[in-house]
Amino acid sequence: MATTEAVVDKELSLPSHPASVVQVESFIEDFRSLHQICDEVYGNMLVAITEAVNNAIIHGNQTDQQKQVTIHLQCRRNLVTCTVQDQGGGFDFNHVPDPTAPENLEKEGGRGIFLMKHLSDLVVFSNDGSQVEIQFRL
Repeated sequence: MATTEAVVDKELSLPSHPASVVQVESFIEDFRSLHQICDEVYGNMLVAITEAVNNAIIHGNQTDQQKQVTIHLQCRRNLVTCTVQDQGGGFDFNHVPDPTAPENLEKEGGRGIFLMKHLSDLVVFSNDGSQVEIQFRL
C-alpha cells in the first residue's frame, strides 16, 4: 500500500536549551552533503533554520529543557523543506512587529522571522505558530 506522506530524509530532536543550537550546523551540513546543495542555498538554510530553532527554544518552549524542538529536513526534486516544531503554546504570527520600522531598528531582537522570510522561498506557520515550514528552491 502506497503512502501519501513524504519520507523524512533527516530528523533531529533537541532539548530546549540555547546551547543545543550548535548541533544545527552539523545537521544541516550532513544534509547538504547528501543532496549536493550549493553554497548560496546552504548559507540561506543555515541562517533561516538556526533562527527558527532559536525562536522555538527561546520563545516557543521558553527554554524549558523538558520540552523538545524537532527539525525535519527533506529534499524532493528541486525543493528542500524544513519543518521546525516546538512544544509551546504558539504565537500570533500575523502580528509580528516589523524589524525595519524606525522604532524597532535599535532593538536587539525581533529579526528572526524577517530573516527566515527573506532567505527562503516560503515560510508557513501552523499549529498556532508552534510549527514553521521553510522551503528553499534548489
